[in-house]
Amino acid sequence: MAEDTAIFAGGCFWCMVRPFDTLPGIKKVVSGYTGGHTDHPTYEQVCSHTTGHTEAVEITFDPDVISYEELVNIYWQVTDPTDAGGQFQDRGDSYRPVIFVNSPEQRKIAEASKAELQASDRFNGKKIVTQIEDAKPFWPAEDYHQDFYRKNPLRDAIQEAPRKRFEQEHWSDKA
Repeated sequence: MAEDTAIFAGGCFWCMVRPFDTLPGIKKVVSGYTGGHTDHPTYEQVCSHTTGHTEAVEITFDPDVISYEELVNIYWQVTDPTDAGGQFQDRGDSYRPVIFVNSPEQRKIAEASKAELQASDRFNGKKIVTQIEDAKPFWPAEDYHQDFYRKNPLRDAIQEAPRKRFEQEHWSDKA
């Protein structure tokens, strides 16, 4: 069975697991930190905004079942690609939207998808500011951050509400 990874940052990693977790072809989704300069950062260190890390998810998938392009298309629908300062109620650089690519092929797909989204004018003239960066070491977050939506369904629903409203406003034609 084939295997590849995708790394996406789009605000709090708690909210980035569920959209991918149960799709066919997804082997696992891990919450963690990437893009910084500290090895094995802790949640407290990342929250201090001194490590340069971004909260992200690392998705291990079978490209024979679900393509990287499909994952990127889902990513656009669960983030606000016009907000560089964070995502929804999650503010700051550690919550910025980034697609971390691990190959020239992933970069090509992500950049083409971003250009297509910008040309669509889905966001009424707002610029797509999501960065596309080379993947850096990914550090899994502490255990209590893993599978958060399953362990804390009420808190997850509250955290998820602004994303759902945004998704309905901008992607309802995709339903």
